[in-house]
Order: sequence, then structure tokens, then C-alpha cells
Amino acid sequence: MVKFTGLAISILTGLVSPAAAQWLDYPTPGIPRTADGKPNLSAPTPRSADGKPDLSGMWRVKPATAGETDKAMQSVKAQPWAQELSKKRKEELGRENMSVLCLPFGPRADFAPDKIVQTPGLLMMLNGDLTYRQVYLDGRPLPKDPNPTWMGYSVGHWDGDTLVVESAGYNDKTWLDDDGHPHSEDLHVTERYRRPDFGHLEIERTLEDPKALAQKWLIPVKLEYEADTDLLEYVCAENERDRNHLVGKASDDKQLEVKVSPEILTQYVGVYDFRPPTHPEDPILIEISLDGAQLKVSFSGGAKYPLTAISQTKFYVEGAHIEFVKDASGKVTHALLQTVEGDFKAPRK
Repeated sequence: MVKFTGLAISILTGLVSPAAAQWLDYPTPGIPRTADGKPNLSAPTPRSADGKPDLSGMWRVKPATAGETDKAMQSVKAQPWAQELSKKRKEELGRENMSVLCLPFGPRADFAPDKIVQTPGLLMMLNGDLTYRQVYLDGRPLPKDPNPTWMGYSVGHWDGDTLVVESAGYNDKTWLDDDGHPHSEDLHVTERYRRPDFGHLEIERTLEDPKALAQKWLIPVKLEYEADTDLLEYVCAENERDRNHLVGKASDDKQLEVKVSPEILTQYVGVYDFRPPTHPEDPILIEISLDGAQLKVSFSGGAKYPLTAISQTKFYVEGAHIEFVKDASGKVTHALLQTVEGDFKAPRK
């Protein structure tokens, strides 16, 4: 399952991690391929015996289209109490985030399944962290008075070639995003799944919760088929050592901030080409812009995040550092992305 702190953390950590899968050298049987043996992502949509699109397969977020999701994630309109709680959670560095506590993520606004298995009466969404969702397609309604659960209850029906999934019955312990926006047990989620061709899956997710959200929250998520691979379990609590290192507050970073002149900041403005090691064929364009005296970064055309200068060449963005590197003539040649997964070079275009 893809996990975002906006798009920044997803790109700077999750997308540079080694592929979480096994049977890496075993070709996926029965899928359309091009003459060179690669999956034919533009082939016709596969269909089940009843003529409906078959959504089964391994899926991943395509970095080039993730910016649309990122912008939508930043558009949330929360109730005042929920917005204040989000600010508190961010200031505390997300120490109570589900990923830190090794608990199920629940109804994440940017949820994307790692694997889908579709049968006539039941669709299963599986994730490497051992969480799962059951979407019943047998015509049953949502339970009227459900016992609240981490992953909720889901039922689906077909609207033409679109699978409409209604979900409710969540407990109120989880976060909707890594910014810590909460929800109540009244949360209702509507999702529309479309597979326009073999290699792409489009999700349109609408979250409604008047107690926590001031208005409906619409999130688009676009996925690409991941062939010749499969799930590898990820047990969060196994050898977990991260939480003890989450000390201090987010505002502590301001104490390290240094002044950088506009003349120097201007030198960093431009577009940088980042190739994730897991999918170097899918470049992520990192755009650095200057808004007044504030340097900002966006990924794949997504939301713009402010960069905090901690030296004349190094800047901080949630969860990572970006350092700009010059050649002997003083020209900026590339950006160095420094994350918990390692350092990654992004040449300037």
C-alpha cells in the first residue's frame, strides 16, 4: 500500500525502496505482452466471465501521475477541531501515526491496494503489511449498526464498467493522512474503480464525515499494472526501532534555519530529473521554484512544499534533505536527495 506524507515522503522514501516482492524472476502468466516481452499496458481491459472488467493484479502508483493525488491531498477542508489536532500531530512529528505504532492504516485518503483478487461475489484488496479489505459483490447492504473496525466494511456494485464501492463502520483511531487529520465513526467512503485498459487502474475516492470534514474530500489515485512480481509480507513490529528516535518537535527545525540570499536561491530554481532505483524508466520531475524569498519544491506537478535552509546549499523538506551540488565553475549540476533509504542524485535538466 502506498503511504504518503503529501507526495514528498512517498517519493523520497517509498519510491526509492527496494521492490517489496518475491518471485522477482517469475513471469506473470497469461498477460498480454509486446514483441520484446514487456507487459502490454495498452492492451484491452481483461474481463471476467460475466463481462465485467477484471480488476485483478498487482498495482503500483505511477510517479508521473502522482502529482494529481498530491494536490488533492492538500485540498482537505477539516472542521476547526480536526485542523487543530492535525497541527498538533505534525508538531509532534507524527509519533502517534499508524505507521509508527504498527497499527492498520484504516481508511487512508490516498489508499492504493498492492494486489487485487476479483471473484464473482467478492473482491479482495491485499497489502504487504498484512492488512486486507473485503469488498462484497453479492448484493448485500452495508451493516446498519456495525462494530467499528480498523478497515471498515465494504460492499460494491457495477455501474457499467465502473465498480462502485461503499465503505463505512470504521473506528475513529486512524488518521486520514500523514498530516494527522482525524475522522469520526460516521466516516463514509465512496470509491469508483475503472480499468480503461490492461495496464491502468483509476480510482476516484470521496470521503464524507460532517463531524470531522467541513466538506466532501475527493481524491483521485492512478495506478499502473506491476507485472512479474508478487507480494512480500512486511511486519512493522518486527525489529521496530524508529519510535524512540522521534524526539523533539517539528518547530525545532526552525532553530537550524539559516538565511540564504535571493541571489543564491535563484541559482537553484529549475527542474531536476530523478530516476527511482525501483523504476528508472519512470522519471520524477522535481521542480524548484522561488516564491518571494521562499524556495519551494514540487514533485510530478504536485503541491509545492516550502524548503527550510539549514546551510547555503542544503534544505529540509518533511522527512528528507535536498542538497544542491555545483561544479568547479559554480554551476548547479544536480540535486542530492538525502533520505533514510540513502542518497539519490537528480541531474538538472
